[in-house]
Amino acid sequence: MVRKSRARRYLLRLRAGNEARLVIPRGGSSDEALRFLERSETWLLEQMNKWRSHRQADQPWIAGSLILFRGEEIPLHVENRDDKLHLCFADQQIGLSSKLSDYRPLVRKHLRQLAERELRDRTMELARIHDITVHHVTVRAQKTRWGSCSVRGTISLNWRLIQAPSYVSDYLIIHELMHRRQMNHSAKFWKLVAEACPDYQVAEKWLKKIRLEHD
Repeated sequence: MVRKSRARRYLLRLRAGNEARLVIPRGGSSDEALRFLERSETWLLEQMNKWRSHRQADQPWIAGSLILFRGEEIPLHVENRDDKLHLCFADQQIGLSSKLSDYRPLVRKHLRQLAERELRDRTMELARIHDITVHHVTVRAQKTRWGSCSVRGTISLNWRLIQAPSYVSDYLIIHELMHRRQMNHSAKFWKLVAEACPDYQVAEKWLKKIRLEHD
């Protein structure tokens, strides 16, 4: 928190090293600055997450690296079991022929395969619960979308939803399922979403904080 006589308004900036800097203008007060900071919390968290994502994208995934899985940051670690190497995280394990300098491709392949199984099954389960007909479910590496629904009844989901908490992936699936009833984002559509997923705005907030990585 710094004061600047030339500043005309309160400013919040994210500097190198993911350090936040709050500028107080001439005549401003610390109390008002803190209130401004509270109002800017969502923006700040989004910017910090983008900075961290950019930084992590340049780093290899090694033993000890944290990855996002089911909404939590989980460390990777290598274990030797019965003279066989395994890369482990949470309740998952991947067989290794040898140690690698970067486990990212291996982990991402595993996550995608897991997502293809789990997201398809969960979509069909939620479709049955809400009495919605789905003709096909695909799980892909979409670059800018978490999901989509075609007029022919195909639901497409981003495999990275396996990294989200279950309440978030469920919301996203429900969101796309409701497009089978309303192919737009009208007030009627959002009413359907709210009825099927009352806390959907909490999930929306989580999704907005996460930056999709390109393959």
